[in-house]
Amino acid sequence: MGNATSLSELIPSTGRSALNLEDIAAHPALHRSVQEQSQSLIRIYEETPRLASIFATQQRWLLAHVGLAMHFRRDPNDRRKELTVSRFIEVVHKNAVASRNTADAFIKEMLHYNIAEYVAGGDGRTHPLQPTAATIERFTGWVTAHLRTLDHIDGGDRLARFLDRPDMLATLQPLVADGLLASKPVREPNQTFSLFIWLNNGGIVMDWLMSGIDPAHAGLERIPTSVVSIGDFAKWLKLSRTHLGRKLRTAEELGSIGWLGQRGHSVMWVSQGFYKEYMTVQAAKLAVVDGAFQACFPPSQGDN
Repeated sequence: MGNATSLSELIPSTGRSALNLEDIAAHPALHRSVQEQSQSLIRIYEETPRLASIFATQQRWLLAHVGLAMHFRRDPNDRRKELTVSRFIEVVHKNAVASRNTADAFIKEMLHYNIAEYVAGGDGRTHPLQPTAATIERFTGWVTAHLRTLDHIDGGDRLARFLDRPDMLATLQPLVADGLLASKPVREPNQTFSLFIWLNNGGIVMDWLMSGIDPAHAGLERIPTSVVSIGDFAKWLKLSRTHLGRKLRTAEELGSIGWLGQRGHSVMWVSQGFYKEYMTVQAAKLAVVDGAFQACFPPSQGDN
């Protein structure tokens, strides 16, 4: 992963330890809380599918985090710290997120769809970039969804504290990006999760599957979802039915999904193993967000 910075090197002592992956994964409130989080992310997708497309695959999701972190760490007085196409490509390559060509194509797409824009009055030779206001707003929704989940898990007040200081996003997000780049469970997930993260809107596919699960069924070997029709599922996701069907068939061959009755005409189930893979990645991601949060905000009165 190149020279990606470890999150643990960035977090000062705040008097309260961040939750770690094991704490979160073992917590009985995780299943219902992550289900609510998935529903929040689905709403963001439904409201702005084009903007949500920057999180369409794990690679694009990490590319977006890298770009946002570079934006928030910029120094208008130091050209070496501006977000430019060349610097973005270099950082992406150094952290082994994507090839140089993929990084260049990603930036061009972000500019084309007004997800990013050139900074007004910037140096014409370097063309510094920045995310648009709408992009920042939607990413703030991503942050609040995860802080809400963490609060549900341990009864904390992270979301209220963040909403009191929304300007802290500029400090929080780069630490989240560093943590995600350094997280092996996030960057190297298990087999079935890996199958979907390379599918367009693969993250939303998994969120949709998991959001329809009754947490009371989470202990079953075959956990029913709310999905029945692959065609309806693909249409909602704006995916090729053939492409989605191919991925689902591969997952079926792995024993990760199936149908309670006739294939494509009954409720789809996900395996206990696939469900645990998904929850492990969510727990790892939440641990990164909590670590970043504890680095940015002093403990509330009464925290231990």
